[in-house]
Amino acid sequence: MDEWTEIRRRVLVDGVSRRQIQRETGLHWKTLKKVLEHSEPPGYRQEKARPKRKLGPHEAWIAQVLKEDREAPVKQRHTASRIFERLRDERGYAGGYTAVRELVKELTSRNREVFVPLSHPPGEAQVDFGHALVNEAGRLRKVAFFVMVLPYSDAVFIKVYERECTETFWDGHVEAFEFFGGVPRRIVYDNTGVAVSRIMVGGVKERRLTQGFLQLKSHHLFDHRFCNVRRGNEKGVVEGMVKFTRANFLVPVPQVRDLDELNDRLKQRCLADQQRRVRGKEGIKAVRLVEDQAAMLPLPVARFDAYRKQSTTASSLSLVRFDDNDYSVPVAWAHHPIVAKGSCDDVVLCRGLEEVARHQRMWDKERVVFEPLHYLALLERKPGALDQARPLQDWVLPECYAILRRRLEDKRDGDGTREYIRVLRLLEKHPPEVLRRAVESALRCGATSRDAIAQFLLPRDPWHLTVFNLDGHPHLRGVKVQAPDVRAYTGLLRGGVM
Repeated sequence: MDEWTEIRRRVLVDGVSRRQIQRETGLHWKTLKKVLEHSEPPGYRQEKARPKRKLGPHEAWIAQVLKEDREAPVKQRHTASRIFERLRDERGYAGGYTAVRELVKELTSRNREVFVPLSHPPGEAQVDFGHALVNEAGRLRKVAFFVMVLPYSDAVFIKVYERECTETFWDGHVEAFEFFGGVPRRIVYDNTGVAVSRIMVGGVKERRLTQGFLQLKSHHLFDHRFCNVRRGNEKGVVEGMVKFTRANFLVPVPQVRDLDELNDRLKQRCLADQQRRVRGKEGIKAVRLVEDQAAMLPLPVARFDAYRKQSTTASSLSLVRFDDNDYSVPVAWAHHPIVAKGSCDDVVLCRGLEEVARHQRMWDKERVVFEPLHYLALLERKPGALDQARPLQDWVLPECYAILRRRLEDKRDGDGTREYIRVLRLLEKHPPEVLRRAVESALRCGATSRDAIAQFLLPRDPWHLTVFNLDGHPHLRGVKVQAPDVRAYTGLLRGGVM
């Protein structure tokens, strides 16, 4: 490069003749002309492509194979080596692999899609679900995480759930709206089955929306837009945020007691992330979030009821099925119509407006959730089934209950088990710790019946309030009570007369 620069300077500035430079350097006149025309060596420039004598006849076939691959699953598309093998075995290709690889690379890049940059005004959001591994209480499992991002400010809300379903879709929106302090005017989605039940044939943008999505939209009054099929780039901000979240918030694999602990961590990470500045945007996320919030709709006065409702009937086993799991109700409601309401946290079973049972939500399949208290009324009528009752198999009671049962069955022939069940039914109205203390107190006194134990559950006034006080009774101060004479009692024992 030094010699190149010096030759150009001597000829174009100092006026040295070209013939003189050729004598000194031995350069061909064409080379010297190139030096004077270009400020730096232009490198080799191929004017026309070399003919592909061996691969040329097969180029159209390769292009067709790559075109058909667009409709095939990503993991079952042709690689360059597979195309080379088919050319060799099926079409008699005698050339090398390198030429095939270069042609496949050229054709693939030529057909690669180009996208238009999109603008994102304040007050809009994008939503998606991602999946990641979590070590919860020593058990490694896959969970879903909800992501809502505001593209203008790039502020994000993340929450982990057991899986993607209507209830978690609802809860994620409600929590995100409260986190951002408002409802985005428009939200962009992919064609998730939670929101879209059917894409109409012949209408690219015509969709039949689910009842659950319409309920959420009607309550919060936001507008929506769904991406075209297989066009995730139309919500590219949240697609990128899902990858960013997994790589930065969930690596290494979180070690937590439960998902509530993980969600607390993620919420703090989302708040801390608002202090970050995004490349190409002025100000940190927290500053731009203020503009997003100013363009949002206000939060509804009443919080959205994120319970999915399902009408069903309690079975003869006093069980109600919801989301492929069975939950118990009191035996009095067996064979009755029941409304099951499920959220992310619990399942509420109602008869009309009355709540008859509430259970923690189970996310496994084909599980049965029992509440032992629901079956005690039936066991009182059928005490012989106490030891074989499945709802009571895993019911752990304090040791005093076992002592009480033994004493009752020893003292009351044939009726001790039923009386023990009657004692257990006191748990229907009293807290377990209160009844435990009552049973222990009754055992110390030698009392074992249900009615006797119930006496220890009655509220008792403090002892100092039971002392008789003469204040306010001055006329009683003159009353003299004779001291007792224990010799009179001795006389009664001997048959004497007082």
